[in-house]
Amino acid sequence: MFRKITLLPFLLWLGIFILIPLGLVVYYGVTIETPVPYTEEEQADGSYAFQLEDGTLLDREPQPEKGFSLANFARLADPMYLKILGRSFSVAFSTTLICLLLGYPVALILTGKGFKYRNLLLMLIILPMWMNFLLRTYAWLSLLEKSGLINRLLDAVGLPPQRFLIDNRQGAVVLGMVYNFLPFMVLPLYTVMEKIDHHLLEAAADLGAPPVKAFLRITLPFSLPGILEGITMVFVPAVTTFVISNLMGGGKMPLIGDIIQQQFGKANDWNFGAAISLLVMVIVLAFMFALNRADHEAAGEKEVRIW
Repeated sequence: MFRKITLLPFLLWLGIFILIPLGLVVYYGVTIETPVPYTEEEQADGSYAFQLEDGTLLDREPQPEKGFSLANFARLADPMYLKILGRSFSVAFSTTLICLLLGYPVALILTGKGFKYRNLLLMLIILPMWMNFLLRTYAWLSLLEKSGLINRLLDAVGLPPQRFLIDNRQGAVVLGMVYNFLPFMVLPLYTVMEKIDHHLLEAAADLGAPPVKAFLRITLPFSLPGILEGITMVFVPAVTTFVISNLMGGGKMPLIGDIIQQQFGKANDWNFGAAISLLVMVIVLAFMFALNRADHEAAGEKEVRIW
């Protein structure tokens, strides 16, 4: 009985902040508003009434009728949206891959036996996360823009400004994402790799295994859960972000997150915005399910073999 009572706050939080918002997104995604045809009729007192097709008079403008429809999802078949969706996953994949290539060696160094500056390096990795996300992105703008710090330094030494810093919008977006999401790759890797028993590596060395083979047979398999967790924590926000692509891309390289934000904001088309959100959510959940399944299979087959 006590356990059930202690679960109530969590269930309440789950219902208010997850289930109800998700239910609203699903509702808007599978419904469509159909305008009700009417004509305005001037009354004897000078006021206006709204006459429907069946002759009914209303004193206020009729609200659109809502009904179940998959038309919002059909709109996603437009080549423009498919192109933006493909670009979003391409940028997210590039960001995740770069974060993995940069974060894995860092985590490997941090968990090295006898590494003296572990706490200092960890603090430097986490420190930027204490700053506002928007401010960190604006800081990169001040570096890469036409009159930014980098081009001003080049001008000071007599070199021409580098146009690729300004024109390569996709590269700038990937750079901004890597900078912001890299800690989410390093920290899971560090947490998992710190638990790897160094005696296994010492035993491998005693048995004559070269460092590369010991890494491939011991460190890499045991760090796989951290790799999968880091990939998930980077890939998911990289797919759905819109702040970085809007600022670093200068509005010229919209991603799917920008389209969703525009539908709920400027376009005021919540139905289509919800449909896009549902599609992205399904794709991301499928991706996470595949990673989770790979993690369980790897855990079941984990075995230390040197030769």
